[in-house]
Amino acid sequence: MAGKPALLQEIEPVSPHESLAGRDLCSVADLTTTELAAILALAHDIKANPAAYRWALDAKQMVMFFEKASLRTRLTFETAMNTLGGAAVFVDQTQSPLGERESLADIARNVERWVSVIVLRTYAHETITEMAQYASVPVVNALSDLEHPCQAIADFMTLQERFGSLHGFNFTYVGDGNNVCHSLMLTAALLGAHCAVGTPKNYAPKADIVAQARAIANVTGSNITLVNDPVAAVKDADAVYTDVCTSMGFEHEATKRAPIFKPYQVNEVLMSYASPKAVFLHCLPAHRNAEVTDAVLDGPQSVVFDQAENRMHAQKALLLMLLGAGRKR
Repeated sequence: MAGKPALLQEIEPVSPHESLAGRDLCSVADLTTTELAAILALAHDIKANPAAYRWALDAKQMVMFFEKASLRTRLTFETAMNTLGGAAVFVDQTQSPLGERESLADIARNVERWVSVIVLRTYAHETITEMAQYASVPVVNALSDLEHPCQAIADFMTLQERFGSLHGFNFTYVGDGNNVCHSLMLTAALLGAHCAVGTPKNYAPKADIVAQARAIANVTGSNITLVNDPVAAVKDADAVYTDVCTSMGFEHEATKRAPIFKPYQVNEVLMSYASPKAVFLHCLPAHRNAEVTDAVLDGPQSVVFDQAENRMHAQKALLLMLLGAGRKR
């Protein structure tokens, strides 16, 4: 490839990166505050200086096993790996869940001999933790029924771009206490941001994740607050986040959930209770005029497409750190 030899200079591992080399990312809680800060700092540098990392993962291979449909997660991981000089291999598991045809242990013991990193998008979180147990190469959670760590990291990167330091920041999530909500709570806690979660009764985030986030928050000096009143949750928020009311795998509950979540729709009235400088976030895809109105999603406070772009930069940083690489000298 023209120009490649000149760019293929020695890659300089950066000290914080080495602490993640060979590790897995199954949950945001796998990271310390320092490690998360290092990922975010690297992501910002990659976004500002992409050419400095062009061949950082030369000859590295990434396999992606996806049991669920994807636009942003698949394309941002593929473009991340390809623009770092590596190769991405996609395996569609939507018709054949992992572990059905062959045990996860056997898959892991095969795949680890061919690739440098395994990325999984699954239904059961146990699929990810079991693959991580058996595979000797890093395993990354690209979404499970419990968490979506890569999404949350990109989301808080987006907030850092807009606001700088997030210590003491007021972050609000409104809607279903789902996998995205879990990762957002944990990420906010690690960064010292206050997190208010507003959900209907019986749709709160899992108690063990809340306890985990609060334990982290006790150390970083932030608060995790759960309420059922969406207005109380959004009051004076610096950022308001929502997600679909019916996640993948729960489509059969859509009719039941629609009236329950209607009061939690993020619209111009609800946003008016937030800080005047507040931004709106959504992990996408959005059900327009269901959990969020067009006026908010397409309005001046929305940063949803910045979030989508930053998935690629944040995942580049994560891949570099898990594979022990950094800037070229």
